[in-house]
Amino acid sequence: MPIHDFTSERLFVDAALAADCSVVCTPEQFNYLVNVLRMKAGAELLVFNGRDGEWRARLEPTGKKAARLDLLVQTRPQTAGPDLDYLFAPLKHARLDYMVQKATEMGASRLRPVLTRHTVAERVNLDRMRANVIEAAEQCGILRVPEVLEPQKLVVVLEQWEPSRTLIFCDENADVANPVTGPRILRADTAAVAALALVNAVIGDC
Repeated sequence: MPIHDFTSERLFVDAALAADCSVVCTPEQFNYLVNVLRMKAGAELLVFNGRDGEWRARLEPTGKKAARLDLLVQTRPQTAGPDLDYLFAPLKHARLDYMVQKATEMGASRLRPVLTRHTVAERVNLDRMRANVIEAAEQCGILRVPEVLEPQKLVVVLEQWEPSRTLIFCDENADVANPVTGPRILRADTAAVAALALVNAVIGDC
């Protein structure tokens, strides 16, 4: 059995998903399904919300500019991914969009923008980031949608880091060039936090 059906359209919805339920399409979803994808009454697609797994649904118009999605059967149960926070300094829009998409595809559970001394705060557009997260999840077939957190200063994040959680610090100036063998894995004890606070622990502009 294939792991994922890559031939069907996928749509993220906020509503709860369960057997014998229906989801009312938002105006944006109606426009996307009917006007962009040209889906007709009775067309089937996959829907997910990041909490209740993936479901096959049938499109049923309820008016000239309204429709609902009738849930037919669950195609995949919800699965838990790794407990992984991805910390990064916001980049220019095009690079940030790409980075957010790839972090979502690779299974990050939370995206955490951090503000360093050289961060341009105007680059932090959380609505744009969340839209990119949803689009990436729809396209790559994953079930979990990472949470996008409010920006925080890097030093504050490090000071509040849970000691039992491992930090992986990627140093672009390190002598080791191999990204697999290069990262230093540290425990977030006092010494590690103090050391990390002295360096740029996130991706910067090239």
